[in-house]
Amino acid sequence: MTKKKHKCAIIGPGNIGTDLMIKIMRNAKHLEMGAMVGIDPKSDGLARAERLKVATTHEGMEGLQSLPVWDEIEFVFDATSAGAHKHHSEVTLKAGKRMLDLTPAAIGPYVVPVVNGEAHLSEANLNMVTCGGQATIPIVNAVRRVSKRVPYAEIVASISSKSAGPGTRANIDEFTETTSRAIETVGGAEKGKAIIVLNPAEPPLLMRDTVFALSIGGDEKEIEQSVLDMVADVQKYVPGYRMKQDVQFERFGSNRPLKIPGLGEFEGIKCSIFLEVEGAAHYLPAYAGNLDIMTSAAMATAERIAAQMGADKVATA
Repeated sequence: MTKKKHKCAIIGPGNIGTDLMIKIMRNAKHLEMGAMVGIDPKSDGLARAERLKVATTHEGMEGLQSLPVWDEIEFVFDATSAGAHKHHSEVTLKAGKRMLDLTPAAIGPYVVPVVNGEAHLSEANLNMVTCGGQATIPIVNAVRRVSKRVPYAEIVASISSKSAGPGTRANIDEFTETTSRAIETVGGAEKGKAIIVLNPAEPPLLMRDTVFALSIGGDEKEIEQSVLDMVADVQKYVPGYRMKQDVQFERFGSNRPLKIPGLGEFEGIKCSIFLEVEGAAHYLPAYAGNLDIMTSAAMATAERIAAQMGADKVATA
């Protein structure tokens, strides 16, 4: 007997939305595409969805509600902008559907699958932070879970300019603010800072992420093993996620404390972790690892919720 899949709609047929659509159609076990939603009738993403026999509308959220498939939709992914998300979320939640937010709007709780993926499955709106957050917050958490404290963590996400669509470019400030907060609330750092770099290099470079974390009460071997374990966990849904070199450590003692502007002086271990994310090339080429880790995290989260929904139905049958 074939298990019923849960229909979903994607708002935003740009780079992220199109990549997510293709992932769902190729790899999802519990989800299936119901609709692709945009506002530009000439959008390449909408045209691609039409060729794949997915229902489409270029009339935004109102157009989605007018589609015959709307009543069957259970999940809505928002891949537009932080500014537009509030309205999309209000309509979706009022209709009793689940929202997965791929913008930096952060209306719902932050979710990073390998860190707190089980904690918010019952929430109506889940925020997937940012691509940089999905790549680096697991590593900050890996340092934190074997340390007494992580007073400060800083991340630098470098992505190819070609993989950054208009939504990403319009939300740079929200990207840094949302990622910084999530480094603290999900990663476990007391103070977080995020920087994004759009790299115009040709040929385009793979996504690179650097994590600097200050550990107090940690041990180098334990930190390194924790980081390696976390990388392996992320690779279960993002195979192209990997370390570029061994974890680098620098100790700071009372004779040479680490000075962090605005925070003070600290004794402990500075950890430097260098990452690379190669995309699965479902839509854009492999250099767009920033798309791959974001859409993979969103799909993994929705799949987990859908699987739980199915299990609940079986248990109550």
